Amino acid sequence: MIIECPFPKKHPSLLRRDDEYFMSMAYNQAIEAWKHGETPVGAIAVLGDEIIASAYNSVITLNDPTAHAEMQVITQAAKIIGDWRLNDVAIYVTKEPCPMCSGAMIMGRVGTIVFGTSDRKMGLLGGCFRLQDLKTLNHRPMVKSGILAEDCSLLMQAFFTMRREKSWQRSFK
Repeated sequence: MIIECPFPKKHPSLLRRDDEYFMSMAYNQAIEAWKHGETPVGAIAVLGDEIIASAYNSVITLNDPTAHAEMQVITQAAKIIGDWRLNDVAIYVTKEPCPMCSGAMIMGRVGTIVFGTSDRKMGLLGGCFRLQDLKTLNHRPMVKSGILAEDCSLLMQAFFTMRREKSWQRSFK
């Protein structure tokens, strides 16, 4: 089922490949998730200046609770570079990673994690807990947050507002 998203795609400048450029690419993946009725979270993996993997949440589509955008991007990136150690890879994701995804990124030794909007309920890279600060970890990624945070947050809010309204409307039919 394809659902039209009311938010426009981001079209960043190809001249500047900075955090905003790469987060815009992750945002575009989140739009794809929306179109497929999935929670609008998108992620990309970057090696050097090149996007090597991209994905969006596919939990409903694949009927798989682990099919988060981050998990799919980790798997794709590892296959592409031929190593499970992703030390030189940066992952950009529109929403702060959950416990599963944060743990997988640390286990996969992702070098840099950049996220858009924080998640105060389930975010494990600063929203409700900072997993990367555990002293017992053998890998600590660099973490950046707040890149296109307002856009990413508005997208999530709009999605869940529309979902609640549709659910409420169905209860009266």
